[in-house]
Amino acid sequence: MFKIKRLYLFVLQTFLPLFIMTFFICLFIVLMQFLWRYIDDLVGKGLDVAVIGELFFYAALTMVPLALPLAILLASLMAFGNLGEHLELTAMKSAGVSLIKVMSPLIIFLAFVSVGAFFFQNDVLPKAQVKMWSLLFSMRQKSPELDIPEGAFYDQIEGYNLYVKQKNRENGMLYGMMIYDVSNGYGYANIIVADSGKLSMTTDKKHLVLQLYSGESFEDLKDNSTATSRRNTGMLYRRESFSSKEILIPFDATFNRMGDETMSNQYIGKNFSELSHTIDSLTVRADSIGSGLADKLRDEPLCGVAQRKISYEGNVRVATPIPPVTLAKAIDVDSIINSMSVNDKRNVIESARNKAERLKQEMQFKGYALEDNLATMRRHEIELQKKFTLSFACLIFFFIGAPLGAIIRKGGLGVPIVISVFLFIVYYIIDNTGYKLARDGHWAVWEGIWLSSEVLLPLGIFLTYKAVNDSAVFNPDAYANFFKRITGQQQVRHIQMKDIVMEDVIPAVAVAKLEQLKTDCDNFLQRYSKRQNYVAYWTKGYDTGAIKELTLELESVVGYLENSRQVLVINKLMDYPVLRSLLTYNPVGNKKVGWVLVCLLPIGLLGYVIGTMHQKNLKRDIRAVVKVSDELLSFLVDEQQNEDKSK
Repeated sequence: MFKIKRLYLFVLQTFLPLFIMTFFICLFIVLMQFLWRYIDDLVGKGLDVAVIGELFFYAALTMVPLALPLAILLASLMAFGNLGEHLELTAMKSAGVSLIKVMSPLIIFLAFVSVGAFFFQNDVLPKAQVKMWSLLFSMRQKSPELDIPEGAFYDQIEGYNLYVKQKNRENGMLYGMMIYDVSNGYGYANIIVADSGKLSMTTDKKHLVLQLYSGESFEDLKDNSTATSRRNTGMLYRRESFSSKEILIPFDATFNRMGDETMSNQYIGKNFSELSHTIDSLTVRADSIGSGLADKLRDEPLCGVAQRKISYEGNVRVATPIPPVTLAKAIDVDSIINSMSVNDKRNVIESARNKAERLKQEMQFKGYALEDNLATMRRHEIELQKKFTLSFACLIFFFIGAPLGAIIRKGGLGVPIVISVFLFIVYYIIDNTGYKLARDGHWAVWEGIWLSSEVLLPLGIFLTYKAVNDSAVFNPDAYANFFKRITGQQQVRHIQMKDIVMEDVIPAVAVAKLEQLKTDCDNFLQRYSKRQNYVAYWTKGYDTGAIKELTLELESVVGYLENSRQVLVINKLMDYPVLRSLLTYNPVGNKKVGWVLVCLLPIGLLGYVIGTMHQKNLKRDIRAVVKVSDELLSFLVDEQQNEDKSK
């Protein structure tokens, strides 16, 4: 009988509640971003709550690809941060359980989540996107809810501008009305002014009924005469006074839902097999259009001479190359052009340029169809690749979040949220950049869509490696020492007096070690007393073996004198510099490669300047070793003489 280990069950019980909570929180956040983006299409339309709820449901489904990776990142950070903060992770490691073994149940769980994410992208998401965009376009086309403001023109009724000075909200009466009827065009405006009126809707909600009282209308006459003849006859407009007038205005206030057929044929409404079939069809079409353009260019005459003869065998087009025209005597074209008059030369050049421009514009115009076809094909390829990137992103974010939580050892909603948001913003920016480069055809589709995964995958591998090996990723001293080694800066030595000394320092032995160290340092300084020239630096450099021997000898002396019971000796040992083995001391071990770099003057000269600076710092450190050794020798010799006198 299969039984889950108690450790695995504990890890799952720690992760799953956090995952569910963070998923719905992230989904709510991205849904609010969707609402903020399309708020103008929803407000003021008088939509039913059920319709808005349906839109939000489908929008929530389409936002899952954004919310799921962020939820996995945040949940894994919080879960392993809590385990590290409460020392539970330390207890597991001390019991011999590695971090990978602790993560293994979640790896299996998220593998199933990734597979489910693929099927969600393939089967559920296309239908949800079709429903969402169909609803959204239907809402955009719906007429706004009728709410005429006071003291301002209202232009939401197509073909009419209404002005109301004052409204009585109790009985619905409107006072001080002015109506501009431009439904027949601004050249035939009909202006109506009324003392009061009332607005109502027909039962079918297809028309507005405007009942006006005590007013006048001014109508521009619509005849077939010109404006000049109308001025001459005085027939400019018609004025009408009325005590009561009723106007019927077309105004469709119903919500007409658009069918799903239009969106289903778009790339957002297709699954994997449908996208693949469409891409194959578009590829064949693009190849056909490209071949047609190429045939058109090949069929164009060259200097007025046809290159191919076109014939048809049934429905098959056959292009037979025409042999080139051979001349008994070469024609000097320049002499012919020079013999022409200035006007003839201009005409010939203009004719040739116009023909070339005409052919170029014709090819560009025909190429628009090819470009549209390629753009559509890229859209389908992007949607096809996205069905895999979500699953891969889920795994990558887990291998970033879990090791990072184990390293920082901070749970809760503080530090994990900050880190998660920062990483997700970086992911989102990279993903959008790759998407736009792929959409516009600057990059191959797979390169642009997988760009974010290619960038974050090394980060996940690095953090997992560091967490498994308990490396100090966020230790500033480690990075400071690394950059000091790179830049050649001097490192500070830290030594503390030991409370318990297992081996006492014998002054005679210490003096012998110091004298030998001093002698070896002097020999190295004499060997490299002068600065190396450009050629010598790249072909010889410093003897790295001698430098390593000096380093080992210095560390041996320091390790021996660390057992001293004298505070002065311990303090003086901290004056010893740390000798580093930098690559710039002898950058090239092969003489032939060195000569190659000698010839690369811009790069070689820069490397020479940096390298000789590091060599200068090395000799400075070695001179400091000699100086400190002299001071220690003086102190130890005095101490040895005092011991001899006391005996």
